[in-house]
Amino acid sequence: MRARHHIVVVALVATLVAGGTLARAQEGEQRTVDPVKSKVQFTVAHIFVERVVGTVPIQSATLTLAADSPIPVAVNAVLDATKIVTGEPDRDGSLQSPDFFDTKKFPTWTFTSTKIEARGTAAFGLDGTLTVHGITAPEHLDVSIRGDAAHPVYHAVGHIDRRAFKMAVTRLDPVIGMTADLTLDIVLRPGG
Repeated sequence: MRARHHIVVVALVATLVAGGTLARAQEGEQRTVDPVKSKVQFTVAHIFVERVVGTVPIQSATLTLAADSPIPVAVNAVLDATKIVTGEPDRDGSLQSPDFFDTKKFPTWTFTSTKIEARGTAAFGLDGTLTVHGITAPEHLDVSIRGDAAHPVYHAVGHIDRRAFKMAVTRLDPVIGMTADLTLDIVLRPGG
């Protein structure tokens, strides 16, 4: 009877220890994105200049990584829409106006992950909600990973239908593409 009791106690302790380890792995390590080394870029068709390329600075962003894996379990980001740059100051001002992003009223864009689906060990699908211009809509990104679990570097691509964010219809709508292509290159700060 005593041996049986000992086995039950050992099994119970092992279960509690494993449960604690699993809980810590699910919580993960929160890592901060390096906004200087990272970039969010968009490209949109424009009849007069072929394609307009611009950047939106990352104000803050975190990825929560499970132990020994570069695939995150959660992603949150805030972009600074007041600092959109396309290389043409007049166009930048137009994009920040109430006709488009209305950055005085909506100075930031936010992204929060809702689902992350691993595709092997070096890629994943990232679903989440993107809030732009005060409107929240679903967004999907396809992400590839370089580096290792300690030093991952992410490259993501996606597409945004600008109509989903209910921006004003302007006289320029017929010459501007409805879909913007997104490219993100993300580097994490060392050690979190």
